[in-house]
Amino acid sequence: MNASAEAVNAESSEFLTFTLGAEEYGVDILKVQEIRRYDTVTRIPDTPDFIKGVVNLRGTIVPVIDLRQKLKFERAEYDAFTVMIILNIAKRVVGMVVDSVSDVMQLSAEQIRPAPEFGASVDTRFITGLGAIDDRMLILVDIEKLLRSPDMALLPAADGSVTQH
Repeated sequence: MNASAEAVNAESSEFLTFTLGAEEYGVDILKVQEIRRYDTVTRIPDTPDFIKGVVNLRGTIVPVIDLRQKLKFERAEYDAFTVMIILNIAKRVVGMVVDSVSDVMQLSAEQIRPAPEFGASVDTRFITGLGAIDDRMLILVDIEKLLRSPDMALLPAADGSVTQH
């Protein structure tokens, strides 16, 4: 690899793009373990609606969240295009249900804009920025921060503590 190619790699990031409704989102490709079709999950009693349940993935019990419900979108109908993105974050495997997966996109630092400020009424904690590609706008999700949020507690807090429900 030549010096200019290394400079481009240092200043760009790859994102797996997926859709929720009419919007397109991106998650850091380095956190993605695999993409699977949506399969039946085992529902766990007394969990929030956005936690669909668990699946057995080659011997590992994986919690599955519906990102649509977590982000307060209208409820989705699961169909042949519904997929589960399997994430591997901080040695924890988590499934995330999305409407469909688009592709892997490379964004340079110049193509990533900061998340807009909406004031206290809109929660943008889980948005790292917006990716601008031609006429497309990609909402970049900080999936690690989302999974560490107190209502999910699927990962330990950044300080190492575990939130209890």
